[in-house]
Amino acid sequence: MTLSLTLGLTASANDSVPEGKQQQSPQAKRRWYQVGLASWYGRHFQGKPTANGEPYDMNGLTCAHRSLPLGSWIRVTNLRNRKSIFVRVNDRGPVPEERIVDLSYGAARAVGLAGSGIGRVKVEPLRPEDKEMAREFVAQLHLPYIPAFGR
Repeated sequence: MTLSLTLGLTASANDSVPEGKQQQSPQAKRRWYQVGLASWYGRHFQGKPTANGEPYDMNGLTCAHRSLPLGSWIRVTNLRNRKSIFVRVNDRGPVPEERIVDLSYGAARAVGLAGSGIGRVKVEPLRPEDKEMAREFVAQLHLPYIPAFGR
């Protein structure tokens, strides 16, 4: 499993800062994210209970993650094509250790992973204090529903 963390660096009064270099504020926020492989799960699990008890909907915008709180929202970005989607964590997984998230078929389709099955993604939690991210989330909520093919 690949886990990437961004760290805000701070400098003390004894640290020297080279001329022309800016020192980060001690209040710089640390923003957690993961980069790794995503996969998706679909028809075989349709209607079966997820970890939070709701029936799995392969066409919904949900995912399985090993440790993020159930009910939390995350943005998943396909690093090959830069498409992203917000999904709600409602299940635990994925089972293969080398993967960081299992997307519903609907979410995988939205970011362009449904055809390939597996892809490299960035996972980051929804941060309401990040105005741009919050705006993108609200905009997604207003998207028209497009039913899956072959439903």
